[in-house]
Amino acid sequence: MKVVAGYIAAAGVLAAVAFALSSYHMDVYRKLLLWITLALSYDFLFGIAGQIVFSHFAFYGMGAYVVVILTFQAGLPLALAIPAGLALCIVLAVAVAIPAARLEGFYLALATLAFAQLFIVALNEGGTLTGGTGGLANYRLPSLLGYSLSGPAYTAVIATLAVATYGLLRRLDRSWFGRACRAIRDNPRAAAAMGIDVARTRIAAYTLTSGLAALAGMVYAFVDNTVSPPVFGLENAFLLLFMVIVGGSGTRSGPIAGATLLYLLPFVLAPIVGHHHALLFGVFMVAVMLLEPRGLTGLFSRLQRRERL
Repeated sequence: MKVVAGYIAAAGVLAAVAFALSSYHMDVYRKLLLWITLALSYDFLFGIAGQIVFSHFAFYGMGAYVVVILTFQAGLPLALAIPAGLALCIVLAVAVAIPAARLEGFYLALATLAFAQLFIVALNEGGTLTGGTGGLANYRLPSLLGYSLSGPAYTAVIATLAVATYGLLRRLDRSWFGRACRAIRDNPRAAAAMGIDVARTRIAAYTLTSGLAALAGMVYAFVDNTVSPPVFGLENAFLLLFMVIVGGSGTRSGPIAGATLLYLLPFVLAPIVGHHHALLFGVFMVAVMLLEPRGLTGLFSRLQRRERL
C-alpha cells in the first residue's frame, strides 16, 4: 500500500506542476512526460530484455493514428476506440514479434527498422484514411464517459500514464519475468538450458512494450490535435535509443534522466548557438557514449564512489 500511495503522490505532484506553467511551457512539459513514458517502455525492451529494435516509435505512431481514425472516421466513442485500437496494435505487435523472436542483434534491428520504414510509407500513401503526407488534423478530444479533459486536467492524464508505466515495468523487472528477460539478454543459451522459453519471453516483452508505446501514442494524439508521418519518423526512433543509452540502459532512473536531458537540451542550446545546436547535440551524445558507456547513471555512481574515498 505504501508503494501505491507513493505512485499516487508522484502522479499528483507531476500533475500539479502543470497549473504553474504557461500554455507553451505546459505543451513542452506534456511532451517531455510522453518521451519519458516511451523511454521507460523502450528501456525494458532494450536494456532489460536485450532486444535492439527500431519499431517502438512506429507503434507509438500507430496508437496515435488508430485512435483518431476509429474515433473520427469510424465513429466509435472514445471509450470504445481506445481498447479497440490498443487490441489492434497488440495483435500487430504479436504478428511482428513471432518472426522477430528468431532474430538477434543486427538482424533484429534491421528487420524492425524495415517495419518502421514500411509504417511511414503506409502513412504517406494512406490517402484519406491517414491523411497522406499532411496527416490528420482539425479534431478535438471528445468527452470520455461524460467528462471533458483539457488544459492541466489532460496533463494529469499524461502524468498518471507516466507513473503507471514506471510502476508496472518496475514490478515486472523484479518478477520472474524480468529475471527471465535479463537472463536471455545476458546469455540466451544458458537461459534456455535453465528452462526459460526464450522465444515466448521475447515475444511477450516485445508485445507488452509495444502495447505501452501504442497507449502513449493514443494520449499524444490529443496533445497537438494533429498526427503526421514526420513526427513518427526514424529520426525520433534513433533519438529514443540515444535517450536510453545516454541515461543508462537497464536502470530505473536512466531512461528518465536520458529522456529529460536529450529532450530539453535543444531548447537550451538553440538560443545560445542558433542552428549549430544540432551539431553540439550530436557531439554531446557521442562524448557520453565514449566516455561513460553506462550513461548518466554510471557517471553518477562513479562520482558517488569518489566521494566515499
